[in-house]
Amino acid sequence: MFHLKNKTAVVTGGAKGIGAATAKLLGQAGAEVEILDIERGCDVTDEAQVKAAFARLGAIDILVNNAGRAVRKSAVEVKKEDWDAVIELNLTALFLCSRLAHPHMKKRGGGAIVNLASIMGLSGGIYPNASYQAAKGGVVNLTRALALEWAADNIRVNAVAPTYVRTDLTAPIFSNPELLKTVMGHTPLGRLPEPEDIAAAIVFLCSDAARCITGVTLPVDSGYLAR
Repeated sequence: MFHLKNKTAVVTGGAKGIGAATAKLLGQAGAEVEILDIERGCDVTDEAQVKAAFARLGAIDILVNNAGRAVRKSAVEVKKEDWDAVIELNLTALFLCSRLAHPHMKKRGGGAIVNLASIMGLSGGIYPNASYQAAKGGVVNLTRALALEWAADNIRVNAVAPTYVRTDLTAPIFSNPELLKTVMGHTPLGRLPEPEDIAAAIVFLCSDAARCITGVTLPVDSGYLAR
């Protein structure tokens, strides 16, 4: 139930971090993996570029919407252009990629989409981060909306909600002992997940082991949201 042989998977933002770990694990599960990343020549905020990439692939069974960015500023500090950039990549590009993947999956008789949400989309967070929190909250509810809309096409849409994971995105937190101490104070298990832990949850949601799961956001948060 966990193998993905004869499946074609697309991972956005798959050049590093959680995306790279996910692409690797999808491949180990047997999928053919295509990475769409600005570092590899595809800007997923550009609908035409994504459409061309999907057309080149033809078959798409799995889409992991991982590409994201953060501007860690409070609501009174964040500039509109920064707000727009965060919403555009974290939420709008996710919507566009999903919508463009839909006809390919429908043609295949179904598929699985997994979105990268965040504990920040399910809580008020620890630090002010208005644009990111708004975007990830949108991801959580968009996941539900698409799951219901596309259930009749046998397309499952789920999300994972990681806590703080050591990636380039979180480097400012992991490099600051005081900030990291605060994070660990909200981590009941006493350990933070690695990118591979998030990838494992994503691959599970992509597999037939999760064939009756849709519309959920699965926290991988070391107990953060249980508080």
